[in-house]
Amino acid sequence: MKQLKYIALLLTAVSVVTSCSSDYLEPVPDSGITADAYFNNANEVETGVIAIYDAWQGVNDNDLSNNHSVQYEFYLTEMRSDNTRTKSQEGEAAQFEFYNVEATNGIVGNYYASMYSVIFRSNIVLENLGVVTDANLAASFEAEAKFNRALAYFNLVRLYGDVPLVDKVITPLDTETQYTRVATSTIYDLIVSDLTTAIDGLDNTYKTRASRAAAQGILAKVQLTLGNYSEAQSLCEAVMASGFSLQPNFNDIFYNERNSEIIFAIGYESALSSDSQNFSAEWMNGVGRTAGVNYVTDDVITALTDFGGDRTQYSFRNDPSQTSQNQVTKYLPNGEDGGADGKTFVNDATLAGNDWIVLRYADVLLMHAEAILAGGNETTDAAALASFQMVRDRAGLPTTVTIITKDALLLERRVELAFENQRLFDLIRFGRAEAVLSAFSAANGLGYTTSDLLLPIPQREINLSKGAMSQNPGY
Repeated sequence: MKQLKYIALLLTAVSVVTSCSSDYLEPVPDSGITADAYFNNANEVETGVIAIYDAWQGVNDNDLSNNHSVQYEFYLTEMRSDNTRTKSQEGEAAQFEFYNVEATNGIVGNYYASMYSVIFRSNIVLENLGVVTDANLAASFEAEAKFNRALAYFNLVRLYGDVPLVDKVITPLDTETQYTRVATSTIYDLIVSDLTTAIDGLDNTYKTRASRAAAQGILAKVQLTLGNYSEAQSLCEAVMASGFSLQPNFNDIFYNERNSEIIFAIGYESALSSDSQNFSAEWMNGVGRTAGVNYVTDDVITALTDFGGDRTQYSFRNDPSQTSQNQVTKYLPNGEDGGADGKTFVNDATLAGNDWIVLRYADVLLMHAEAILAGGNETTDAAALASFQMVRDRAGLPTTVTIITKDALLLERRVELAFENQRLFDLIRFGRAEAVLSAFSAANGLGYTTSDLLLPIPQREINLSKGAMSQNPGY
């Protein structure tokens, strides 16, 4: 993925649609080259597969008309939980921490468009598999495309609720498909089907491309979300039998990239803007396209200090230039410490190469315990205890656990996966979001209400639909 150059021709001319960031499905063709003309063999279809991962990377700039994909994901997830906030409590970014997000918020619209860009590029690949004469290779490309489409839809449905279901390449005139919100249950049917196909068609060759274990792990999380616990347990155990292992040193997870714990990550490389990222610089002070976002709340500091063990020292630090504030350190740009002022980096911090981890083995172990807990309040099951204990042992926590409660598991996920965009989804899946976020909001003078669990449908989409597209309650 990172070692291959993305094919600009594919991104700009394979169809009338080049990106959801520019009036999704609306632009007039500006080239005579179409997907039918471009894709003639397996090598060209693979460029289409690589382009899907390019959409996940996002564009490393400050232009909201470009898709930024996972580079913006923390705003919509961590900053809407009790884990992070802005440093200054100002601007559009502060809407997330105060729970007063507007439908016109550019970040909300950008992420929505980014996920549909992934979906569009996946559909392009699926529509052109017929030119691949090797049946095994065609099955592999289909599996990769469906894995990515499923992951994008999983993000969309959890953040926005009912969304349009686009499972094929459509024309600009197909506004009914583009602007018809489909029930989440139907979206989940597609997600499960796509991930099942991915499991059947992939192996575990890659860490920054789709793999069987990645598909199994993501499907396990989907099944947990749907309350299908036995299916989730079997999927976790399949991953656990696939040779992954915890890194002995927690810090190495993030700076010894593509290690034994990584199951799937979005790959980046430093120094080259087309393959680098800016989000880790944004979390610092005075660097990046913005600064002082995704700063650490006192609430999560208490949790990490009391329950994090060895993880705490690697998860956050005092802002060197303002010690009353705290920064995330899991993704220091290129692993540098930024110097005493928190913003002087040897290399350009805005061109960082840190991979973004989507799924790692510790997450699977904790999901395994969650699946065995099966929505109950506690378990003493030996297999659940073993998985749970492995994560705690790596953190240097001395206690041998003899019972796992639902709240203890949620807390363990919080301190293990802090700042990895999991907290909000965990609170919702565990049925604790209302109580936790209401209390956090009251304690910090925020404005949380139940309707804030979903983001608004971007106002731009509603405007383009001429009012046919409905808005989520509360917006």
